[in-house]
Order: sequence, then structure tokens, then C-alpha cells
Amino acid sequence: MVKTKTNLPPLRLHIPEPKFRPGDEADFSDVVVPEIDEIARPDEGSAPAAIQNLAFGLIRVLDNNGNATGSWNPGLEPDQLRLMLSNMMLTRAFDDRMFRAQRQGKTSFYMKCTGEEATSVATAMALASDDMCFPSYRQQGILITRGYP
Repeated sequence: MVKTKTNLPPLRLHIPEPKFRPGDEADFSDVVVPEIDEIARPDEGSAPAAIQNLAFGLIRVLDNNGNATGSWNPGLEPDQLRLMLSNMMLTRAFDDRMFRAQRQGKTSFYMKCTGEEATSVATAMALASDDMCFPSYRQQGILITRGYP
């Protein structure tokens, strides 16, 4: 005989209704876009506890014309930006090819990084070539940026 626990609240499941469905026109009017430098850029040596609030806000780098401005602008040279874009595009092409190979059974497992190319490429560009990276997936951009064949 199964004992029932009468002191526990009954189980319930709530499935929220999404604001938009596929095919609907997107509406971002509820997104608050801060002014440039509204959230100050901290010093690189800041203690983690001092920058915890950055994870909960929107950091704006681009102005209304798409130009990087303010203290968050890394001030990268055009050649470096072109190299980063080239690495991101190569990562996207590699991703597509590997995903097709995985679907054809030519490789056992492949995790795509579509839409996240900048994360790995920027990481590899910001670190020294002999610094270690510990990604769990989506490391293609790191390897491509570091010149792996």
C-alpha cells in the first residue's frame, strides 16, 4: 500500500504563454536601451564582487548610427576588425560543413556554434596565443583564430 503525503501541496504545472509566436512581427518596445556609458566600464583589475551587477544590465557600445563609442569601445584597428570578421565567417562556413558531415554519419557528434562565433573569436583574440581556454562546446572559433589547420 502506497502512503500519500497529505502535508505537501498538490503538484501543478504552469506553461507560460509566449509574447510572440513564429511569424508574428517582433516588438521590442518594452526593452529599455540605456544611454552610452550609463553603465560605467570598470577597471580590468576590479574584484569580481565589484562587477557582479554588470551581469544584470544592458551595456551599450553602439550609437544610433552603429558606431562604437564611449568607454566600452575597444578602439580596435580596421585590420584587426576585418581579421575578426574573417575568422567569424570561416567559423560559420566550417560549422555548416561539419554539421552536414555529422548529419551524413561521417562524424559521430558535432555541436554547432551558429550565432556565437564572435564569442569564441573575441576570446581567442583577447588572450595571448599560449593562454589556455576551457570551452565545453563551440571552440571552433578559438581553433580557427589560433591558426589550427
